[in-house]
Amino acid sequence: MVPVLVVLMIVAFIAIDLLIRYFTKRMREAKERKERLAALDIGLRLDFTNEAKSLKRVEVPRPAARILAVDDEAIVLDSFRKILVAAGYAIDTVESGREALGLVQRNKYDFVFTDLKMPEMDGLDVVKGVKHFSPESDVVVITGYATIESAVNAMKYGAMDYVQKPFTEDELVDFTRKCLIRRHDRMQKGLSPTVRVVTTERLRAHEFRLPAGMFISGGHVWVSVTVPGIVRLGMDDFARKMIGHIDGIELPAEGARIRKGDPLFSIRQGGRTATFHAPVSGVVQNLNTDLPHHLDWLELHTYENGWVCSMKPDQLADDLAEMKIGDKAAAWYQMEIARLQQLLASLPGDSAAVPGSIPLVEGQLQEADDNLWTGFAQTFLQSQPAAPGTTQ
Repeated sequence: MVPVLVVLMIVAFIAIDLLIRYFTKRMREAKERKERLAALDIGLRLDFTNEAKSLKRVEVPRPAARILAVDDEAIVLDSFRKILVAAGYAIDTVESGREALGLVQRNKYDFVFTDLKMPEMDGLDVVKGVKHFSPESDVVVITGYATIESAVNAMKYGAMDYVQKPFTEDELVDFTRKCLIRRHDRMQKGLSPTVRVVTTERLRAHEFRLPAGMFISGGHVWVSVTVPGIVRLGMDDFARKMIGHIDGIELPAEGARIRKGDPLFSIRQGGRTATFHAPVSGVVQNLNTDLPHHLDWLELHTYENGWVCSMKPDQLADDLAEMKIGDKAAAWYQMEIARLQQLLASLPGDSAAVPGSIPLVEGQLQEADDNLWTGFAQTFLQSQPAAPGTTQ
């Protein structure tokens, strides 16, 4: 009987503890909501006309994100403020695109929500302006005309997504939460435009790595001298980070004679392929036959287990002289980063983008269209062909 009473008492204590935790959480949430609504009331009484004529601003403690909303319908902005402030977001609202772009140049916003159809300046112009003045801000289009064409145009000019009005409170809160998750995920994958020459294979996230003593070709193939007269080759960290997830790799044929500039190996991502070219002329010696079964090595051990093949070069000294190593390779990487940002800025729909401000994200090509994929392969993965008369 006593053991049963002990068990019942333990269950009762656990139940009471869970109830206390539940009601404490609900009380805390209710208190926070009340504080936010109080902030909403205070914010609407303040005068911010020195920044923008129609600006209404509401600050909340520890906001989940800072949002700027622009719509020529005051009732829509009222809904945004009441719903998003209660959900824990700090929000500014204005009634014209010109005011929105003025604020974007002076303030930092995580998100800009813009109506698609507005007088004077429409939503697409706002999207382009925001991505020009504040590339790190994510733009969401608000539209009552949710056609495929308008959505595609918004995405082409840099919008993250679009939300259709009218919307319910739960729909807007859930949509914004999902956008925030996507933003955090993108920022975690963001790459710093810095290059680090390292002496170990230790992983360093968000940087381009160059092991000391590694030669890098103009087509982003790394070359390492293993024993006298033999080199190993593989895909470098720059190409791997830009391409992202790799579904398959095609190795060269063992014993094949390869001329510098000829296709050496190729990778597959979905239905697309990218070919890497040989930076040396010579004969393929050994293949890393385990690599196709362990593609994660390309990410985790790029310059170690991620080698593709070994070769016996015909003119090793001459070939290595055309490659980069150490600080020279790091400086060249910086030029390649700038060149990639230039390519991204030149794409249709990005005419307002400033090349140096384009953020680089790991796996940038995974979501890219075929034009960008082809442009990257042609611009960055092509090596210089061997000069006439070179030994083959």
